[in-house]
Amino acid sequence: MFRRSITFLCALALLGTSSLLAETKTKSSQDASHTFRLPTAQGKVVELTAEPESKATVVCFLGAECPLARLYGPKLNEMQAAYAAQGVQFIGVNSNQQDSLEDVKQYVKRYEISFPMAKDYNNEVADRFHAVRTPEVFVLDQQLTVRYRGRIDNQYLPGISRAETTTHDLKNALDQLLAGKPIEVSETKPNGCFIGRVKQNEVTTKLTFCKEVAGVLHRHCVECHRTGEIAPFSLTDYDEVRGWADTMLETIEDGRMPPWHASPKYGHYANARFMPEKDKEILREWVAGGMPYGDIKDLPELPRFREGWHLPRVPDVVYEMRKRPFVVPKEGVVEYQYFVVDPGFKEDKWITGAQVLPGNRSVVHHAIVFIRPPDGADFRGIGWLTAYVPGQRISMLPPGRARKVPAGSKLVFQMHYTPTGSVAEDISKVGLIFGKDEEISHEVFTLIGIDQEFEIPPHASDFPVSAKVRRIPPHAELLAIAPHMHLRGKSFRLFTKQDKKKEILLDVPNYDFNWQHIYELSKPMSLDTVDGLEFTVKFDNSKDNPFNPDPNEYVTWGDQTWEEMAIAFFEVAEPRKKKSQETKQKPEKKLTKAEAEKQREVELKKELDKRAAAFFKRFDKNGDGRVDVEEVPLATQRYGRIRDDNGDGVIQREELRLQVR
Repeated sequence: MFRRSITFLCALALLGTSSLLAETKTKSSQDASHTFRLPTAQGKVVELTAEPESKATVVCFLGAECPLARLYGPKLNEMQAAYAAQGVQFIGVNSNQQDSLEDVKQYVKRYEISFPMAKDYNNEVADRFHAVRTPEVFVLDQQLTVRYRGRIDNQYLPGISRAETTTHDLKNALDQLLAGKPIEVSETKPNGCFIGRVKQNEVTTKLTFCKEVAGVLHRHCVECHRTGEIAPFSLTDYDEVRGWADTMLETIEDGRMPPWHASPKYGHYANARFMPEKDKEILREWVAGGMPYGDIKDLPELPRFREGWHLPRVPDVVYEMRKRPFVVPKEGVVEYQYFVVDPGFKEDKWITGAQVLPGNRSVVHHAIVFIRPPDGADFRGIGWLTAYVPGQRISMLPPGRARKVPAGSKLVFQMHYTPTGSVAEDISKVGLIFGKDEEISHEVFTLIGIDQEFEIPPHASDFPVSAKVRRIPPHAELLAIAPHMHLRGKSFRLFTKQDKKKEILLDVPNYDFNWQHIYELSKPMSLDTVDGLEFTVKFDNSKDNPFNPDPNEYVTWGDQTWEEMAIAFFEVAEPRKKKSQETKQKPEKKLTKAEAEKQREVELKKELDKRAAAFFKRFDKNGDGRVDVEEVPLATQRYGRIRDDNGDGVIQREELRLQVR
């Protein structure tokens, strides 16, 4: 469902986006107050004097917990090594009030920072430079004139990590300065976290952290913003909250936090996240009013969260993706990783609850576990079992509902990793809760609606693609919906069709690839009166889409995130087919081995004829009983489990027979 991404985790969605890709040509500035003397994390003192020996100095404002500052730390290391011989010195400065000297030391150690990394207490140096965000760099010549200020390059932006850098802003400025040439672009707007300044505002509000603000954060934020969870920083401590106040307000005002993208006008969803306007106003007034602490007796206790497994009880069984860790590099794009696990099921299993538990949340962008049934097994849907997506809540299936895992099935982990600036390791695992056969009234499986035949033209800002579910099972219930597009995905709207009338069931006006929500209905929805499920997605292939890899390209279906997908996944539950009481009472005739084999052959032929007829009706245009593999869309090959077993590039009826077996 979730294809290869060049996206850096949901954490980047916390950062500012209003300044994306902005570039301006401005005049250089000169300011004698650019000199400073600060203590470093390395236990020394770094000084920028009025007459530096270096030909150029790069002052880098960084934060210990800011995702972009973490990614750019190693890059700045490489640049420092490359330019040292040319007389350029790099100095890192941390001006965040929420980052202690110990935090700075840990940042230096984890990201192997080789240049001096200083702690700017009370953000005095940041104020002199008028620095705003982390990371933000300033290039000074020997007269301490600022010749360039802004971002390092355009590889890492809020919500996206490009496979390659296309604009080398800092490098260009240094090269031009050292060559004695004018700086062509002397200022770009930085992207990242606001510097957590110590504010000297007069207290003008009666709202306090203890009495009002902590409660708001407990209700809407600390589920993820706490130690050990997926968010890049914690919002449980007063000093931390003060330091992150500006970034916190920015993401809330932009609608990026709390993470939820469905319109409240349509449908009711059990996992919806909305912050009421009154709670937003509490945060606004408290920040503007000086952020007073208040009386500790008013401080509410932290909500109790279950660490690790979020299921209502410990799983019955747990399977690791493999025994040895997968090593995630510190940078670059990691190909999807697949790990096959044999659970050793000797009989069919019913799964009422399942959860993927990442071994290292900082690098696991998402993980999906699929069921791979043995050939010929009685199996429905595309094999989806469960998934981990940042911020997704895990719950049990409704009572009496369960997924079937046929005996002999394998479990396939699809892992998507995103580097975070330092080498990391991961062993993720899946936990399963079993249900009893006699208690299962409905079988749960996953259907898809899909369109693969689209082509998005260059510069199209609102390109629509529509698709539908081909068949709705009788007496089925709809449990959840999961739309899926890539970086050009703009919006999603699902309709129920009944008597030629269409009604909106789910509206996602601002689709975000970083948050692959599974929209779980508050209660199962009967599909008996629904004639069809149809949806329309829209794509933005224009330059105004900051995540767009290339607005000049025609875009078609593909696994890569610079390609696109138009899919919706539907979790449905259908009543199990049970034998009648009369049939149960009749003793079954015991077949001989030969008779049983003959009966199986008859059943296989029926299944083959049914499957082959549908397959060749769709793809065998000239009626010759063969279909070239390249004519079959990739999703049909994967989700329909279509294979060219002999490798001749052609799918024939006999190969379908072998797959049914």
